[in-house]
Amino acid sequence: MAITDSEIQSVKQRFGIIGNSPLLNNAVSVALQVAPTDMSVLITGESGSGKESFSKIIHHLSARRHGQFIAINCGSIPLGTIDSELFGHEKGSFTGAHEARKGYFEVSNGGTIFLDEIGEMPLGTQARLLRVLENGEFIKVGSSKVQKTDVRVVAATNVNLMHNVEEGKFREDLYYRLSTVPIYVPPLRERGRDIELLFRKFASDFADKYKVKPITLTDEAKELLLQYRFPGNIRQLKNLVEQISVLSSDNKEISAESLQRYLPKANTLPALYKTAGGEKENLSERDILYKVLFDMKKDFNDLKKLVLDTLPSQAKAAQLVKDHPELFEGIHHAEEIHHPIASDHVVLNLNPSSNDQGNGHVEDVHDISHETEDDSLSIEKKEKELILRALRKNNNKRKYAARDLGISERTLYRKIKQYDLED
Repeated sequence: MAITDSEIQSVKQRFGIIGNSPLLNNAVSVALQVAPTDMSVLITGESGSGKESFSKIIHHLSARRHGQFIAINCGSIPLGTIDSELFGHEKGSFTGAHEARKGYFEVSNGGTIFLDEIGEMPLGTQARLLRVLENGEFIKVGSSKVQKTDVRVVAATNVNLMHNVEEGKFREDLYYRLSTVPIYVPPLRERGRDIELLFRKFASDFADKYKVKPITLTDEAKELLLQYRFPGNIRQLKNLVEQISVLSSDNKEISAESLQRYLPKANTLPALYKTAGGEKENLSERDILYKVLFDMKKDFNDLKKLVLDTLPSQAKAAQLVKDHPELFEGIHHAEEIHHPIASDHVVLNLNPSSNDQGNGHVEDVHDISHETEDDSLSIEKKEKELILRALRKNNNKRKYAARDLGISERTLYRKIKQYDLED
């Protein structure tokens, strides 16, 4: 069943879901398609990403919409009472059970139960839940009477349940029974400009609540907001907007400097890198990735030299390739290396063609004794060219050049000094 964009927008408006990111729209589309069925659904996503909203979509757009909808956080119920809460108990079945009690599965017969943080459910309770899903049957605590219920189960988790299955913390049969239809709710950092839309919505709501002018962001503050990772997702953003709305002065236009004061310092920079001199420097994830790739390239070139330096002669190098071709399978098929002891400059083809495979074929080529040095210089040259292009494009405005390059302004400044590009 194809879901149209207008249907998705209508559902988002009805249930107060704000945003237009493709991942969010896909999650809404899946919820719309599965709602009319009676299948179990597993909603995955980080804490605070809005998983409960999708359980409400599924219930209210189903044939069970006139039945009860009960949301339960499995992690918040004490270990000793969760079976009683879900399935009920008989009078005197345990200390404190002064009277019989109906559980959620009995109360919500004909409706929907949303089991949030299903990964926190004890193994014994998981076995009881599996019976409900497979046969629609349950037994109260302290009873031997089998009772029937017709309840749809929608579960949610912020952990990797398959990892819990491998560790024996979650039943594999229950996992596959729950995840008939999976729905992935993206974290806020994967939703792009949705963050701005949510900020404006929360700012308007809190302005009405506290009878103040709604806060707005400068362009630089918007960029800072988009770069922040929001580990607490929508819940954290909402709390942030409320805090700024209450504490901001008469000036309701929030600058990047002002916003920075409200963002938790520990999360604004993702990593701390130690330089060769032992000093610690803040780098972005992309900066660190570039550093790792460059180091890997250097290590690979050093390894090529080391392998050839240990070979006593050109003939033995060729014989090594012939006798042990498997040792060279990990090297790129186009890679060629220079043997330092040979009287002429030669190249060993470590992946011979079908015509000379296994015979240690050696062919005369041009001098490549400076290959490793050229590789290193080539990387620096390309990096310098990219920096110059970015600076020219942005009229030497380093902030915007750094953004185009995907690095921090501080890193760009350091590179400009390194390559003497001050002028």
